[in-house]
Amino acid sequence: MKFANWLTLCVLTFMSLLVTAQDKPANRLSQIQTVKSVRVCIWPDYYGITYRNPKTLALSGIDIDLANELGKDLGVAVQFVDSSFAKLIDDLTQGRCDVAMFAIGVTLARQEKLRFTRPHLASDIYAVVSKTNRRIKEWGDIDKSESVVAVAKGTLHEPVMRDKLKAAKLLVLDTPFAREQEVQAGRADVFMTDYPYSQRFLANADWARLVSPPGVYHVTPYAYAVAPGDEAWLARLNGFVATVKQDGRLMAAAKRHRLDPIVAP
Repeated sequence: MKFANWLTLCVLTFMSLLVTAQDKPANRLSQIQTVKSVRVCIWPDYYGITYRNPKTLALSGIDIDLANELGKDLGVAVQFVDSSFAKLIDDLTQGRCDVAMFAIGVTLARQEKLRFTRPHLASDIYAVVSKTNRRIKEWGDIDKSESVVAVAKGTLHEPVMRDKLKAAKLLVLDTPFAREQEVQAGRADVFMTDYPYSQRFLANADWARLVSPPGVYHVTPYAYAVAPGDEAWLARLNGFVATVKQDGRLMAAAKRHRLDPIVAP
């Protein structure tokens, strides 16, 4: 090979490597620190977790508090992005938020698509029934052939109850509000939920009562979720979870929102 051709090849190779290095995006933690903002996906209908008051539009809940703590620890602003369990995977993998912080149940199906931090909460499943329902008095009354059990699409309760129920009919509805309407109207007997969401009904719905399992039914750990492929960002979030457990910020936030019984060790 002539020297001129060899030199040209070297220059082209170097330029190609330079362009590739320039085009390669920085890791998410570096991007967050550069723009001075972290985008946090929330589900604004999750009472006690990430709830938007329909009258004041103010956000409250344990993961609102902890998202703000994360922002302080990172030295950046927090930008909340509305999401849901049905949209969770798309919102993270398509880059609409940097982390989802709304007590996301760690399930096998979600682990195939996302990465999770260590859990900060863990909840069993509970049933909400109308006080006028005379058939459902205890947990053992639920899985009967005449029963209709409502769940919200995309929540962890959908696959769990599909597997657990042997006799009752499973009714999958598009929104949590729809499942509540079905129970209140008597078209469904119960809807399945978790400990945080059940507290909304104990506090606000005078038509509803809670039915608890007699023992452990299906406890699910709750954690924060990120898109796969960025170990540095996941490690930083795991460090945050460990820190707020150790310094008491997690328990303090849990007590403010009456969730201390489900704080994960």
